[in-house]
Amino acid sequence: MPADRFVTALNEQITAELAASHQYAAIAIAYDAQTLPRLAGFFYAQAVEERNHAMMMARYLLDTGREVRFGAVDAPRGEFSDHVEPIRLALEQERSVSARINELTAVAREENDFRSEQFIQWFLKEQVEEEATMSALLDVAERVRDFPMTLEEYVAREHPAGGGEADPSAPPAAGGAL
Repeated sequence: MPADRFVTALNEQITAELAASHQYAAIAIAYDAQTLPRLAGFFYAQAVEERNHAMMMARYLLDTGREVRFGAVDAPRGEFSDHVEPIRLALEQERSVSARINELTAVAREENDFRSEQFIQWFLKEQVEEEATMSALLDVAERVRDFPMTLEEYVAREHPAGGGEADPSAPPAAGGAL
């Protein structure tokens, strides 16, 4: 069974992942309202991905006989000064998630909860990718600030719809990945 401290921290992370999903959906809608469909599609996909991360964590707790508890999720930001600001917010959010995943790893290690530490390893790897993706997107967005359609072209080229193959090493999600 996972250590109690890890279960508490993982339930908090589930809520944080759902909040991230909520924020990414709000960013997607803001881009959709500006008729920036590639950016909107990218963030709609990110919203689903964050929701699936929460469900992977829920599945782990269910599989190990522990309780899943959802916390309250605050309303996301939906208004931005320009088309670059949401990406900056997304990068800050990913950095915050990385810090929380690191904390989860530390809790598992401190508690000698080796199965939970092994479980969380996939998320450590995932956060490297998430931060790199958002960092690159922000770099490009700032370079082409005056030309949002150039940013749209970048997203279309570098992040085509559908993303790619599912990671076979990803943990299973409660309800299945959608």
